[in-house]
Amino acid sequence: MTIYFTNAGSKKFVIKRLLEGALRYLGQPTCDIEMSLSFVSAQEIQELNKNSRNVDAVTDVLSFPTIENDERKVLSIKDFSLDVINPETGKLNIGDVVICLDKAKEQAVQYGHSLKREICFLALHGTLHLLGYDHIEQSDEEQMTRLQEEIMNKMKITRK
Repeated sequence: MTIYFTNAGSKKFVIKRLLEGALRYLGQPTCDIEMSLSFVSAQEIQELNKNSRNVDAVTDVLSFPTIENDERKVLSIKDFSLDVINPETGKLNIGDVVICLDKAKEQAVQYGHSLKREICFLALHGTLHLLGYDHIEQSDEEQMTRLQEEIMNKMKITRK
């Protein structure tokens, strides 16, 4: 898995380990997938949220998938058109995750856990959206919540 980070600093190592572990947990190939993950200010994410979802508010994480995977099946490059294959790397680009660092800091305090845990949770949440998971229906929300908890626990990124 290749992750193109923007403004991640030292956080990129734990995030990369978590997301590679998540892909393995889900049975996804890790070598043929790429995505971007950026940290932005509250003002930047509010503008993105307004322009992409018509919601004029600060949010914690946004996902911009480049593929449709409604069935949440294991991804294979051969199942996708060339417009989502990076011609330079030959990898399937699944999209972009954008995290608001200010909101992550606020939520870490609110939920009583570390900033590392909050950032990892948001990165995982956003990546699950890129893979086709959502939380619109209650059953989908329950599945996504369960997966997030299982993956975070398996990777030993706890609330403490």
